[in-house]
Amino acid sequence: MTDNLNLPPFEPKISEQGGKLSIWDPIRMIWTPLTPEENVRQAFVSYLINYKGFPASHIANEQAIELNSMSRRCDSVIYDKAGAPKVIVEYKRPSVAITQKVFDQIARYNLVLHVDYLIVSNGLKHYCVKMEYPAGKYVFLQDIPDYTEI
Repeated sequence: MTDNLNLPPFEPKISEQGGKLSIWDPIRMIWTPLTPEENVRQAFVSYLINYKGFPASHIANEQAIELNSMSRRCDSVIYDKAGAPKVIVEYKRPSVAITQKVFDQIARYNLVLHVDYLIVSNGLKHYCVKMEYPAGKYVFLQDIPDYTEI
């Protein structure tokens, strides 16, 4: 399943459970249904850990937050060494285009977390913005920063 993504190859653990395929999430330490979006998440998290130097222990998948008195879940949140949130990542299945609506969703999550970086990926295209709070804007980056840069 990961061969068709614009990410480095990785070897996921896949299992059939109850007639359905599941993928091992090493961050949450659970088997989770192998949906196209979950496939993107696992491939992207592998990329962050193995190519960008992000410690697995600093990544939270399905991070719960409260937004406007409603419970929401960020696909992934990455924390710095002090435990402060630094990056929110939103994943979409490859067939979903990355649109302003997707950025609006992650921007709403950022109202709660106030991170420095927002990343959106559908496994084919990846966008990363660096927040510039004093100027009230954000800047698109050419590449995903390494962990040492966040």
